[in-house]
Amino acid sequence: MTTQFLFRSVAAAALLSLGSVAAPSLAQSAAMPQVQAQFVQFVPAHNGKPHRIDYSIWDEALKNLVISMGPSMRKSAASRTPSIGTRRIYGHRSRYRLEGSRIMFSFLEADVTQTFTEYRKDLEQTGTNLDLQSLPRNEQLAFWLNLHNVAMIEQIALAWPIRQPRDIKIGGVNLDDAKFITVNGVAMSPKDIRTQIVYPNWKDPLVIYGFWRGDIGGPSIQREAYNGENLGDLLDKGASELVNSLRGTQKNGSTLLVSTIYSEAAPFYFQDFSRDVRNHIAEYSNADLQEILSKTEDAKASISEPDIADLAGGHRESTANQYETNGLANGFRIPPSMARLLAERERKYDLLIRQGVRTGTVTFSNIDLPGDPEVKTEIE
Repeated sequence: MTTQFLFRSVAAAALLSLGSVAAPSLAQSAAMPQVQAQFVQFVPAHNGKPHRIDYSIWDEALKNLVISMGPSMRKSAASRTPSIGTRRIYGHRSRYRLEGSRIMFSFLEADVTQTFTEYRKDLEQTGTNLDLQSLPRNEQLAFWLNLHNVAMIEQIALAWPIRQPRDIKIGGVNLDDAKFITVNGVAMSPKDIRTQIVYPNWKDPLVIYGFWRGDIGGPSIQREAYNGENLGDLLDKGASELVNSLRGTQKNGSTLLVSTIYSEAAPFYFQDFSRDVRNHIAEYSNADLQEILSKTEDAKASISEPDIADLAGGHRESTANQYETNGLANGFRIPPSMARLLAERERKYDLLIRQGVRTGTVTFSNIDLPGDPEVKTEIE
């Protein structure tokens, strides 16, 4: 099976003729990390010109690329055993392999991977030609989230097969720190987008869940592109999924163990780490997690899973099996390890349905209720 999609350039739809606005001075607390001078130009202005960027091409791509593993059951996946006649275990071995979402990197051909590079450059050009900081805040945030995630997917696709994205290097520099993205003359890394642009300028820690890191341990990538209207709903969805998952939170005696993604964001959102991160997690916790919170007092960021968030575990197998769904041949052949993972996923969904757990979401939009704010999904 080959994922087929082509990107049109977003430049024609997105490049708007806007006047330049001088960036305001960046107010920071003494405890917050210092933002480097070249990033001050990306501080949001206050006028919020009512313009939008069209991400329909990326939206279509994500719907073809992303597979959700469904809501967490807060149970470790069963241990994997080696294939017959070998000690090697192909595919995913992680205890968290049935959580989060997956990108189908193993099905991407070179011409499709090239479109990621083209689209990333289109977004860079859009950010360069727009008066980006004068757009509505949600539009700005959607731009940075999409650019970050496009760049991560592009580089992982170029490097695949690879078991852990943190092993990818660009010019000898680790992927997360490599400055291969350029907007308005400023070279930046994925980490720069998070810690130099978004975290210092958006006060709601919900933004953490919009950044896809390429590994199983981080927030899920959504099957929709972010835009100014869906931003709040998608970030809420991402927060609830990770917070209530086993890779997000666990109990260890009287300590709440949390994902290491909170460590990076701590100087911006969780300066009193234990108190602040517990309060944040409580906002999105389900009944099971609320019970864990009630039985713990401290918090420690120690949960991680660096394995790649794909279907094949970063391996290319030489054999393939017929894949079946509900006992019927699906019409294409996939590696045995991937077939096992998808079969595990199917059994998980069957169990969730039997338990009465809702496995999908229903979104209502354009519905006004008494007391609703003027901009209902704005992330500040």
